[in-house]
Amino acid sequence: MYLVVSATEIEMAPFIRAFKEHDPQHRLITGVGPLETAYSLTRRLAESGNEVKGVLNFGIGGAYPIINGSLGANLLDICVADLEIMGDLGICFNDRIEEFNSDNISVPTRFPFDDKLTSQVVELLEHAGIPSRRGAFVTVCGVSGTAERGEMVGTRVGGLCENMEGAAAARVCQAFELPFIELRCISNFVEDRDVSKWRLTDACEKAGRAAAVVARTLL
Repeated sequence: MYLVVSATEIEMAPFIRAFKEHDPQHRLITGVGPLETAYSLTRRLAESGNEVKGVLNFGIGGAYPIINGSLGANLLDICVADLEIMGDLGICFNDRIEEFNSDNISVPTRFPFDDKLTSQVVELLEHAGIPSRRGAFVTVCGVSGTAERGEMVGTRVGGLCENMEGAAAARVCQAFELPFIELRCISNFVEDRDVSKWRLTDACEKAGRAAAVVARTLL
């Protein structure tokens, strides 16, 4: 079975409503951020033995408005990851972030996804009438609260959207040699922080329904 993972209860609740027959033992709420995600997921996989055959991670994300000069995702778009990048791991300056490049410090920051599996997810969603965007997701330890920081992080890696858990989950699945899928619904733009513009509830609902579509096939 695939383990279905989200960071919070407000993200998981719509999935449960959309997939009522899903076994609670096949779900995990990790908590927010890469640290809690890595801990919670590692513990669950270690306890599960060989029962878990893959991980489906879903939730909400913030869209970078511009990607390499082109418009990025819109509010409430469903996005599917084909790469996860640790966006703020390294040396942080006011105007840039530099990755560690010393021979004495080697830290993986990029986690590519299986192309065939990612394409299958996109096709499943399309068949269900759910269009999606595919691209690189960026995991950060602290969400970008200004347009300036968002542009710095997103432009540096060509990211589609920002989150706080994906790269941690991808790294854990890599260690356990498990397939990993990640999808998110855009709840806000990465800009000067203004929560009055966010579509948090709607994005959680749409992400949960999309995850249920994928889970029904995988399970």
